[in-house]
Amino acid sequence: MNHISYVWRLIATGFCFFVFGFGGLIISIFICPLQVLIYSNRDKRKRKARKMVHYLFKGFVCLLKYSGTAKFNIENKNHLEHLSGNIVMANHPSLIDVVVLISIIPNADCVVKATLFNNPFIKAILSNTGYISNDCADGVIEDCRQSLHCGNNLIIFPEGTRTIPGEVVRFQRGAANIALRCNAPITPVLINVEPTTLTKAEKWYHIPNKRFVFSLMLANKTPSFTFTGENAMSKMSRQFTAVLEQHYREEIARI
Repeated sequence: MNHISYVWRLIATGFCFFVFGFGGLIISIFICPLQVLIYSNRDKRKRKARKMVHYLFKGFVCLLKYSGTAKFNIENKNHLEHLSGNIVMANHPSLIDVVVLISIIPNADCVVKATLFNNPFIKAILSNTGYISNDCADGVIEDCRQSLHCGNNLIIFPEGTRTIPGEVVRFQRGAANIALRCNAPITPVLINVEPTTLTKAEKWYHIPNKRFVFSLMLANKTPSFTFTGENAMSKMSRQFTAVLEQHYREEIARI
């Protein structure tokens, strides 16, 4: 019976990721050009494209759930659905973390690797949504500030890449720098995936021996961070990064 379950989940996982990849290609080829034609206003096109991605990711999460591939435990969902102008900061244990977060948060924005804007499968989607490219540090800060000012919620993974299983989280300074310069409220989110799957070292077909459980919850309130004297921004970013990192390590240890 366990062998049958494993084979089924392997097939189901493959099907889910085929749908994800093929669907992205179809949308890039047919839907995105239509959005450009229909919505000449750039801001309106971004809102429509982001709403589309929100519902597509919601559908993908449902596909993972009802295919028996995964189970999802989402706490404080109503709170996340009604955020406005927040930085949603989360640890990053799996490949689908951003997918789940965008499926919950309708007006989500995020910082995307510049190289992905050259990916033929998704570059049209990224262009229409107006997600922020990380190609220019100063430009990223200003884009984040404007996005938050418009009421969007900015999803950030301070680790910069997926967590290595068994190791403590290590944050880069980019997230703290954005938070300090944009002066926006932070909503800290904790993600746990058990058994671990879709980590940086694993391919999609390296599935666990049982259905994985994806849990998402709000962390305790982010600790306050006060500055004394005329501290340089680089020093403040470094100090705030250390505060956030320690806070997340303690929060992860309790789940």
